[in-house]
Amino acid sequence: MTEPIEAVRDTEAVSAFVEDFAAQLVDAGIPRMPARVFAALLSSDSGALTSAEVGAQLRVSPAAVSGAVHYLARQHMLKREREPGSRRDQYRVYSDQWYELLTNRGAALRGWEITLREGIDSLGARTPAGRRLAETLAFLEFIDGEVIKMMERWHTHREEVFGRG
Repeated sequence: MTEPIEAVRDTEAVSAFVEDFAAQLVDAGIPRMPARVFAALLSSDSGALTSAEVGAQLRVSPAAVSGAVHYLARQHMLKREREPGSRRDQYRVYSDQWYELLTNRGAALRGWEITLREGIDSLGARTPAGRRLAETLAFLEFIDGEVIKMMERWHTHREEVFGRG
């Protein structure tokens, strides 16, 4: 694969992409403003923008950006960093953003697994509710194991396609 180059972009085309991708994220359950902010960050060459840059691009208030950034940070969909040489924060997504997102979801799954085990103990494994929790637990344990194996395969595939980086 060739090295990425910065290009002059059609701002209307970029805006259309941001809104289209954000709409798909909304359909997947992400609130509208965080979806728009995430799509804007993802589509920037640097992967990082300040709050003012996001606000200007999306034509939204600083409060809207702040709320969206707070949501995205809690979901591990961006990282807050100090802009070099400045006191302003910038918000960044990484090329391995989806890996990070799934990895952090794995931690949430493991927390759910602990709570489900406690629920099974509380409700009784032989009750209908206990059985339902046990089946849910088995499903989450299965998914957790598969995600770990899939991430290992992804690292190999990513190196083959994009090289080390």
